[in-house]
Amino acid sequence: MLVSCSPAGIKYRQKINCDKMRNGNKPLGIKDWKDDDKPREKLMLKGKNALSDAELLAILIGSGNTEDNAVSLSQKILAGAENNLQNLGRLGLNELTKYKGIGPAKALTIITALELGRRRRLEEALSSPKIAGSKDVFEIMQPILGELSHEEFWILYLNNANNVLAREKISTGGITGTLVDARIIFKKGLEVMATAVILCHNHPSGALKPSDSDLQLTRKIKEAGTILDIRILDHLIITESSFYSFADEGKL
Repeated sequence: MLVSCSPAGIKYRQKINCDKMRNGNKPLGIKDWKDDDKPREKLMLKGKNALSDAELLAILIGSGNTEDNAVSLSQKILAGAENNLQNLGRLGLNELTKYKGIGPAKALTIITALELGRRRRLEEALSSPKIAGSKDVFEIMQPILGELSHEEFWILYLNNANNVLAREKISTGGITGTLVDARIIFKKGLEVMATAVILCHNHPSGALKPSDSDLQLTRKIKEAGTILDIRILDHLIITESSFYSFADEGKL
């Protein structure tokens, strides 16, 4: 029920709240909103798709601080992450607790919820029985590689029907590169009886253009695969929001 700030018939406690609101000392609390505007009630009445990111985050943190209610505090947190949930997912405990009203417990709740969302996306992608194109590979590997601040090189191992038999991290590197040993790639391929592989690595810089070393490595692995009768179907460079496919660009 909305608090009326009309002078007539107002209770003493309500008057104090209205005076604070008039003076700008304290925002209107969520408990004073209409029921269909309160995040929890809105979720129950209208469903999850009716809520903004800030409203969903407000449900997680539960309360705000002396200056902000839970929704306005959530809006500030999201603004600090450029209103990007991928950026928010990168924030750690120390970064989140810099916000007034966010202690370790609330920060860990946010981190946990975003990690569960990332794992759900990965499970949904892996439930697909078959790789039909580069977009399918991106959906599988982006939750793993897209947010990393360093390079990693991964392989998807496939059978004749292009079903994923296994996915394996081959190497971890620095910001600008990682070393890859073709022998390790094909050792695993022979173990799982793969007939094809897809190479994947990320560019933390966000650049999608393959480097000369990317091109040379792809050729080297393709030549080794030919000897072992294991096809190289594609090589993807993955960033946070997009990808480069060697196969789509005619680089294989």
